[in-house]
Parts: sequence; C-alpha cells; structure tokens
Amino acid sequence: MTSAWIVVAVVGVGTIAFKAAGPVLIGRRALPPRVRSLVDLLAPVMLIALVVTQTFGGDEEITVDARVAGVGAALVAIWLRAHVIVAMAVAAAVTAGIRLVV
Repeated sequence: MTSAWIVVAVVGVGTIAFKAAGPVLIGRRALPPRVRSLVDLLAPVMLIALVVTQTFGGDEEITVDARVAGVGAALVAIWLRAHVIVAMAVAAAVTAGIRLVV
C-alpha cells in the first residue's frame, strides 16, 4: 500500500469520525443559530478550497494552465444558470480543447 492510499484511508476514517461526533456529542439538542449558520457554510467552503487547490496547485508553486480556463468556463455556465452537470461538462470540454490546441 502506497503512502497516498494511507493518507486517503486516514482522511476517510477521520471524516467518518467527525460526522459521527455531531449526533453523539449534541444528541437531540438544536444548535444555536450562529453555530448552525457556520456549519451550513462548511461544505461549500471546503468544496471551493478543493477546487482552488486542485486548479492552481503545483509542486509548491502556483500553476496556471488549461484547468484555470475550464473552471472559469464552469463559473460562467453556473452564472448563466446552467445545471451543475452541464457546467462540469463545459469545464471538461474547455480544458480538453485547450490542452489539444496547446
């Protein structure tokens, strides 16, 4: 087993433990409104962080390549109210097209 798979396994187990901790620790009590609003923002922020690091991340430097144009095209598609699947297809097509040309 490579070290990357070990990291994936540890992150997976940590995620399951984190998700299980909520119901175990707070039970049936409702979260305060301020905490609830913070929890509601966690998933979108984590997704944005993942997209940014996968788009611009390189070997300890910022990389700008065809992925940036693909993400930009997806943002435009979502701004134009396209479905998420359509935006993903647009991003893939733009990225592949630029890689084909360059």
